[in-house]
Amino acid sequence: MSISLQKGQKVSLSKEHAGLAKVVVGLGWDEVKQSRGFFAPKPQAIDCDASAILLRNGKLTHKDDIVYYGNLRHVSGTVQHMGDNLTGAGDGDDEQIVIDLSRVPQEYDKIVIVVNIYQAVQRRQHFGMIQNAFIRLVDDRNNTEMCKYNLTENYSGMTSMIFGEIYRHNGEWKFNAIGQGTNDPGLGELTRRYV
Repeated sequence: MSISLQKGQKVSLSKEHAGLAKVVVGLGWDEVKQSRGFFAPKPQAIDCDASAILLRNGKLTHKDDIVYYGNLRHVSGTVQHMGDNLTGAGDGDDEQIVIDLSRVPQEYDKIVIVVNIYQAVQRRQHFGMIQNAFIRLVDDRNNTEMCKYNLTENYSGMTSMIFGEIYRHNGEWKFNAIGQGTNDPGLGELTRRYV
């Protein structure tokens, strides 16, 4: 049964799902319908980009530890981005990241899942123009949703978002629903928070 999480809530993945190996991190969002005047230019689609940042002792130590649309697979082969969705159109997950928890090298203690709006500053876009944003974790063995976190706050003016983190604690994997908006204009600035 899927658990609906609140901001800041933590849940054990290993304890609740014995034998869990691979988890699919699904991220989704819908664009708020924008009204426009007769002569106004057509609004641009909002391109949200999901990324996974692998940390050692809570720190980002190498650029290869960032998995995103420009680096779809971690060097260890344990984290894989399934491709870039440019619009957020359609139902279900807009982007997915598959993590093989059973094989993530021991030196990594945390995997932070973030989303930023591509060229947010240039396009004058922010998360206040997004609705129905969520992150969910699915057991890859049977495609069962384990937990879901719906981001319901108003993130107007925010251009990036720390959705959540999967972390190792006392030999088990846990998930923390974060939902923290930031003004970082892109992934590069966002990752500097972890250096």
